[in-house]
Amino acid sequence: MRPVAIFRFSPTEGPGHFGEWLSEHAIPIELVLLDEGAAVPKDAAAFSGIGMMGGPMSVNDRLPWIAPVCSFLRDAIARRRPRDWTLPRRAVDGEGARAPA
Repeated sequence: MRPVAIFRFSPTEGPGHFGEWLSEHAIPIELVLLDEGAAVPKDAAAFSGIGMMGGPMSVNDRLPWIAPVCSFLRDAIARRRPRDWTLPRRAVDGEGARAPA
């Protein structure tokens, strides 16, 4: 089985219960530690699903991984992989919803 890609954007976040559930069901995980400078995978087809952890940042921040993650998500969306909300929206239409203050 292909792993689930789990993107971590901040060291304060992790797969938590989602990771535990995947492990309990023998579904492999590939943790992509963007906060530590890990490269964004090039091919969404290598994964059976996608998980995205939260963090203190916004999809509207100028972070070095925003464009590569958006590219990855466009590929995943084209392949009809599961997706999150705000970052894929930015990948598709260039806009990310702002959280209320």
